[in-house]
Amino acid sequence: MAMLGLKIDVDTYWGMKNGVPCLLQALREFNLKGTFFLSIGPDNSGRAALQLIKNPLFLKKMMRTNAVALYGWKTALYGTLLPAPMIALSFPEIVNDIIAAGHEVQFHAWDHRRWQDELPDKSENWIRGWFSKGIAGFEKLTGKKPTAFGAPSWVIDDRVLKIIKEYKFNYISCTRAKTPFIHEIAETLEIPSDLPCFEEIDAQKGVSIIANLIKDGGTHVLPVHAEVEGGIFQNQFRELLEKTLSLGIEVMPLKKIKDKLDTKTLPRRKYKMELLPGRHSACAV
Repeated sequence: MAMLGLKIDVDTYWGMKNGVPCLLQALREFNLKGTFFLSIGPDNSGRAALQLIKNPLFLKKMMRTNAVALYGWKTALYGTLLPAPMIALSFPEIVNDIIAAGHEVQFHAWDHRRWQDELPDKSENWIRGWFSKGIAGFEKLTGKKPTAFGAPSWVIDDRVLKIIKEYKFNYISCTRAKTPFIHEIAETLEIPSDLPCFEEIDAQKGVSIIANLIKDGGTHVLPVHAEVEGGIFQNQFRELLEKTLSLGIEVMPLKKIKDKLDTKTLPRRKYKMELLPGRHSACAV
């Protein structure tokens, strides 16, 4: 059976406050479930201004996606000129809404921005503290430990995978790849995102591009962002859901894909970092 997993990342305070309720409404209308990967701690999005200087591709992306409309002007100042607000920890009622609606909830980040921009320069102790604070916050919100992890912006390294192994997650979703596999270092199931994000492709053609990639069946994972598909691209997201269902494809959370996999037959793989089309920095592939 053809399957489409919805991997919904919540990266910012704006996305949690505004994007998540919008996505919950859309999924409710289509009677669908997805997996929400939550950023728990501070929204330091304003620190992205440093990338505007260091990385011309980041500036190009911000202009292409109309970042102010996408994230709101306050987001561009959080963690610099404005205090960094907590993301999921600021909205326990919205977390409860996600759970009450029957969606899967998993751990995405403590501080998304610093991980995304600074991971290679951080110590192993910093990484361990990041996981510790994030998972403690996740437990405070949900009453449970997370059973999966999705790395911010698909950025990982060998140290991260060794720490992931210690947490014994049921699965992780930290790469962009065509099919599920077992990480060599973490010895953990990977359910990767194989489809492009809406903001990586021509927004006007996004629905047809993604529909063409899934129409022939198979197992696919769509990376969704609360700030994007729950914001200025919400109409395209609804259109894609309608198209997907018309193709007879079952839409589901990632845990359901995990339950259908025979992990004993999956290949063991080593990730590498690579710059993909439409992105401003390398991600794990």
